Parts: sequence; structure tokens; C-alpha cells
Amino acid sequence: MSTPGPRTLVPADRESWRRRRLDRDDSRGLRLTLAAVAAFLVLVPFTVLALLVLTSWPPLRRLDTAVTDALHGYALDHPTWTRGLSVWTEVFGPMPLRVTALVVVIWLVRRQAHRLALWVAITMTVGGLLGPLLKLLVARNRPDLLDPVARATGYAFPSGHALNAALFAGVLLLVFLPYAGGPARRAALWTGALLLAGLTGLSRVALGVHWTSDVVAGWLLGTAVVAATAAALTVWRHRPHGGTPATPPVRPGASGTDRPER
Repeated sequence: MSTPGPRTLVPADRESWRRRRLDRDDSRGLRLTLAAVAAFLVLVPFTVLALLVLTSWPPLRRLDTAVTDALHGYALDHPTWTRGLSVWTEVFGPMPLRVTALVVVIWLVRRQAHRLALWVAITMTVGGLLGPLLKLLVARNRPDLLDPVARATGYAFPSGHALNAALFAGVLLLVFLPYAGGPARRAALWTGALLLAGLTGLSRVALGVHWTSDVVAGWLLGTAVVAATAAALTVWRHRPHGGTPATPPVRPGASGTDRPER
């Protein structure tokens, strides 16, 4: 009987991603799977919502109208609230958020985090281009109110403010969570990101310049873009740069016979 030959070991970098996609010990496979699934699951309701808007689905139209009328009436009766929302929507509008994202990019480049800096730039750019393109494709008119408290130009769906706020909230979380430290700081960062996206979207409906479904669509699209670009970043971060795997680092002061640090 012949003796079986030695088994051929497959390098870890060449293992099938399918085998590692839900492996908790392989962060790339698991994170890529979760990010890709998240992007798909978020795009599904966005697509459904866009189709309902395009077909002028009566229940959605009635809901949008009811929410807009209620918030608009409250805005007329509470001018201080309205002025506060007007300031918020200007301070956290698309252009200020893009400028702040550029500052984050410069900060990351100075810290030698070039891939993460490029991810921030691509995420904000892709979302910023998708918004106007979809506005032209859907061509939905903004609310036409008798006594408006604010004005905006262009089409309504999706909300550019809500979209860019969701994009920037994702940037805040992915870039700064590793620096947050303890649970209290992480909770504060999550709260700040959600408040930024939530209140920005609310301000657009309360000021009567967007329908509720416009804002929800902006949130969904922004979340999908962040998840999709994060999945791409996960693949890029772990892509081998050459055919020879890198040598594991050796502990300082270790002799040539010591085992490499793992």
C-alpha cells in the first residue's frame, strides 16, 4: 500500500473567501460579509421607496402630506423653534459637512492613514454625486405651502441634507470609534452621529422644504453608500501587495532563535 504524500498547505491569503465569510477569527471575511449584506439590505427599502414615489402611491402621499402639514403648523406657531432649525440646517448642510470631511481627510493623511483618508473622500464624493443624479431621475417636486417658513430650489427626492448627514455620520463612526476609548465615549460618539443625521433630516421636513419620504430616502442611501465603500475598504486593507507574505514582527531584543511575536 502506498504512503500518501505530504498535504499541500494552502496559504491563508489564498483561502476561499466563501469559507471565511462568517469566520469570527477572520475579521476580513466577516466584516466584508456584514458590510455587503448591510449595503444590500439598505438598498432594498430605498429602491422600494423610490418606486412608490415614482408611482405616486396614495398611502405614501397621504402620509407625507399629513406629516408636512403637522410640522409646518408647529413651525408657524413656534418661531424660535423654526429659527433654531434654520440655523441647524445651514450649519450642518451638505457644503459645511464636505468641508469638515476634507479637514478629516487632511488629518488622516498627516497621520499616514492614506487608505482611510481616501475612503472618506470617496464616500463623501460618491454620495454627493448620487444625490443630484437621483433627484434628476425621480424629478419629484418639493412641498408647495401657502405660508412657507423656508425655501429651497431643485427637486426633492432624495434629501441632499439627509444624505450628506448620513454619510458624515458614518465617517465619524468609522474614523473615530477606534479613538473613542471607553464605553462612555463610544456612546457619546454614537449619540452625536445619530443626532446629526436625525435632526438634520427632521429640520428639512419641519421647515417644509422636503417630504418625509425624501428624508428617509436620504438616510437609507447614505447608509448604503457607507456600507458599500466600507466593504471595499475592507478588501483593500487586506489585499496582499506582493507574492511573498510579510514576515511577522520580532519582539525587540529577541535573538534569532526566538519565535516571532503573534
